[in-house]
Amino acid sequence: MNTPFDPETPPSRRSLLASFRASFLTGLVVIAPVGLTIWLIWSVVGWIDGFVLPLVPRAYQPDRLIQDLLGLDPSVQINVRGIGVIIFLIFTVIVGWMAKGIIGRSMIRFAESLVERTPVVRTIYSGIKQISETVFAQSERSFEKACVIEYPRKGIWAIGFISTNTKGEIAARANDGRPMLSIFLPTTPNPTSGFLLFVPQEDVIELEMTVEDAAKLVISAGLVYPNGKDPAQPPDQN
Repeated sequence: MNTPFDPETPPSRRSLLASFRASFLTGLVVIAPVGLTIWLIWSVVGWIDGFVLPLVPRAYQPDRLIQDLLGLDPSVQINVRGIGVIIFLIFTVIVGWMAKGIIGRSMIRFAESLVERTPVVRTIYSGIKQISETVFAQSERSFEKACVIEYPRKGIWAIGFISTNTKGEIAARANDGRPMLSIFLPTTPNPTSGFLLFVPQEDVIELEMTVEDAAKLVISAGLVYPNGKDPAQPPDQN
């Protein structure tokens, strides 16, 4: 039996290695998201600069203007990262502003009519346009709520996102005309891919959690529950 006067037992080598390993993993969890985020932003900014700046005349290049302003030797290389992003943003805003006008819409319709007559180009253009409109278009349409449904069989539950009420021919022909919901069933850990399911409304259970919290749950493969709540506890009733 040890007493307070006994010499302190030195920690074992194994415990020191375990402590070092735990500290390393904890630090990695903290550093990795920050480092990867900074690296991704830095890489994207550099990629945009590399694409946009060569289109700018040499006399108006940012490094050339700074050299002239400071009176530096032309051989001095100056890397001003981010200027290309600013030019790209300004150019995009101008194009968007022009596209909203009558002349701009007419030019876009004329250009698209030419593209539609080109066999290969029209396929590529239409696909990219659909993706762009889905990702970037300002629209009030989005996933309404998170839900759970029995999938892929009875007794197994999966998280889904309610898109809208099923309409058109599918609503009229399926489920004997009874109400159905269009459900997007995401995959883990990449929620941008998944399945579109048309589920009877009575088989869909809406969740209290937000769509963002449900997406975090899907991405983390069930490791991160919304707001750190105990999943065994019922949701708060307001």
